[in-house]
Amino acid sequence: MGDDVKKIKIAINGGIGFGAKLKTKQLVAISKYMNEDEELELTTFQQLYIEIPEDQKEEIMEEFERVGLTCFPVGNFVKSLRTCNFCKGEEEEGMPVAKEINRRIAGKPVPFTLKVAYTGCPVGCGEPLVNDIGIMKMKDHYDLYVGGKAKGKDAEVGTLLQENLTPDELYDSIEKIISTYAEQGKKREQFYKFVKRRGKEELIK
Repeated sequence: MGDDVKKIKIAINGGIGFGAKLKTKQLVAISKYMNEDEELELTTFQQLYIEIPEDQKEEIMEEFERVGLTCFPVGNFVKSLRTCNFCKGEEEEGMPVAKEINRRIAGKPVPFTLKVAYTGCPVGCGEPLVNDIGIMKMKDHYDLYVGGKAKGKDAEVGTLLQENLTPDELYDSIEKIISTYAEQGKKREQFYKFVKRRGKEELIK
């Protein structure tokens, strides 16, 4: 691929499943659009960053999706859902709920990159308490945390915003929170700062 081709960066992953995994056919599809000396960046949020020709964006993304890869925009958007490894089975660990959350929120524009994490039990392998929005499955219901911060000397766990939510209540709350942040957050205002500025009680309203 020539150096003079204009490229754009997109994020890809294998979707929500039992761990962050890729199949051989997915790796083959990815390698078609990389030169021998190019590197594939793996992010902490279970995504791969790849640069593709801008004028072929749609057809390449369609090819990726045909082999089971999911594509996302890079920048100030809601990231795809970070998950645990669903160690005890799809229904027990709430994988259908995780898939539905991801379908509803991934790729939505926001003032600053927003990270949402999910874990299927209190062990917390998906690290929900140190991400912008965190979901923890507690038996048959869900607890919702906001305002976690994973990096820096001022790192802190998120605040429990709501607990014992049903899946539908959870979807509604997450979508409303993200919508509020998108509408009322300041330009490049990080989500944990937005939460502190607005306050827990205001967000619950």
